[in-house]
Amino acid sequence: MGGALPKCFLPLAGRPLVAHALAAFARTPEVETVILVAPPGWTEPARELLAAAGLADLQIVGGGESRMDSVERGLQALEADAPELVAIHDGARPLISPETISATLAAAAQTGAALAATPLTDTLKRANADLLVTATPPRENLWRAQTPQCFRYDLVCAAHQRAREEHWPATDDGMLVEKLGHPVQLVPTRGYNPKMTTPEDMQRAEHLLSAAAETRVGHGYDLHRLVTGRPLVLGGVTIPHEQGLLGHSDADAACHALADALLGAVALGDIGAHFPDTDPTYAGADSTLLLAHVAELLRQNGWRLVNCDLTIQAQAPRLRPHVEQMRTRLAAALGVEVTRVSVKATTMEGLGPIGEEQAIAAHAVVLLQA
Repeated sequence: MGGALPKCFLPLAGRPLVAHALAAFARTPEVETVILVAPPGWTEPARELLAAAGLADLQIVGGGESRMDSVERGLQALEADAPELVAIHDGARPLISPETISATLAAAAQTGAALAATPLTDTLKRANADLLVTATPPRENLWRAQTPQCFRYDLVCAAHQRAREEHWPATDDGMLVEKLGHPVQLVPTRGYNPKMTTPEDMQRAEHLLSAAAETRVGHGYDLHRLVTGRPLVLGGVTIPHEQGLLGHSDADAACHALADALLGAVALGDIGAHFPDTDPTYAGADSTLLLAHVAELLRQNGWRLVNCDLTIQAQAPRLRPHVEQMRTRLAAALGVEVTRVSVKATTMEGLGPIGEEQAIAAHAVVLLQA
């Protein structure tokens, strides 16, 4: 792929490539435990990348130099509490559906071994080193093997052990089980389940995910009175001023409006319901931490922030010099790139309580995608 990251961590629709497959397994009722086998040396970076995508409590083990080595390490991680069935999936197949996972597991429960596959529809050609056709094999009864590949745990472990002892070559786990003499059931794939191999594959997957994604828009508004003796905090930035905003927390109207917009977009209530002003825990609280909590809650519910647009209404002080710092602080709290965060400031031309420097308000609009 030509990237600095391993392929499975390249961004796809705003999340690491492998996060899409992990999310599909998390939505599959039959799946009890998910283990990610990361490339060698990538266990901790994988943990950080996936935590930012809302997959914080994932078991991750280090992989080996070959596919077989990595699968074996994943199987070994299950030894202490060995399951009846195990599904092995290629993280480079992000569009796998829970329906295909369930169907393949069900077939493996009956036969001991099953794998997702699609029938071959193209005509096959065999060619020599000069790319001249030497034969046209019949395509009848030919299938493209995919993943997940599901097996009785003891069966696939035995197949890997024999392969190691006898140096069997194999490009997937189904081949090892076949060589062991056990039949493997094919399960027609539900939906589209391509493997990401080229940048063009990623572009097609990005388009499909964007077209299928659900989007939500949220709006938030907050206003706080200006008083003496309080620091002025907006967008996570303390701004020099003779007055600050009155409130139970640090009264950061920008963070509060943004949190309300996020919660409102997915109908999870408002900031008052999550952080009530009757709870002493939140007295003087840093509102960027409250905002980070809201962002994590959305990630756990399968939502990601596409962008947010924040408008702060203040007659004084002048906020423009602080806008970039606000964007940086808000992006960090939200766990997104700063390019997804817009902050604008405007006055009220001396009109109303804001224009008369009695209060500061903020409006926020967010776009979320599932």
